[in-house]
Amino acid sequence: MAHIHLEDGAFTLFWVVVWWAIALMLICAALIRVRSAKKTDNRKITLAAFCTAAAFAIFQVSIPLFGGVHLNLTPLIGILVGPAIGSFVVLIINILSAAIGHGGWGMIGANLLVNVIEVVVAYTVFRALKKIFPGAFARGGIAALASLFCGNLAMIAIILVSGVQGVTQTPSQVLAGLSLLAGVNMGVAIIEAVITGMIITYIIRVRPDLLERERP
Repeated sequence: MAHIHLEDGAFTLFWVVVWWAIALMLICAALIRVRSAKKTDNRKITLAAFCTAAAFAIFQVSIPLFGGVHLNLTPLIGILVGPAIGSFVVLIINILSAAIGHGGWGMIGANLLVNVIEVVVAYTVFRALKKIFPGAFARGGIAALASLFCGNLAMIAIILVSGVQGVTQTPSQVLAGLSLLAGVNMGVAIIEAVITGMIITYIIRVRPDLLERERP
């Protein structure tokens, strides 16, 4: 959803380095979190591998609106494997995507930052709403919408702060265009929210052990 579809050279080298540095700090924090765990959950690692494959595949299916929008399953990744492992999942997806031309290599840092925000928000909201919405479908859908909304805000902020080289539009014109794109993204986010809710509901019904502290 919130993915910066810009080629290398769109951002100045300074901002490419800044976003890469922030992204690497997040990855380091995730690594420390994973290494500090007393025991590695092999089921979660296997689930993360499936999430990586599925998300990378659906990442490449573009809906031809405003230059192309797509689902990305980052909310589902956050809910299923958590922020730490989920950060590595989106890192791999962004590297593989850049390798086939889906965004520039210099954009990986910025896109990783956006996707990690989506993963963390989805994980947090899904668990925070358990007492308010016991049903998994509602929680999954709301978590997905909140996650993708925050991702779009992060995308807009990164582009506005960085600026795009060669663009002659004023910041207000750029903001207007990005806001329109974010609106389209959120329309597609409703579809992703429904899909996320349905998948989470199914998993809890047949394999509740794959989700921490969840029961049918």
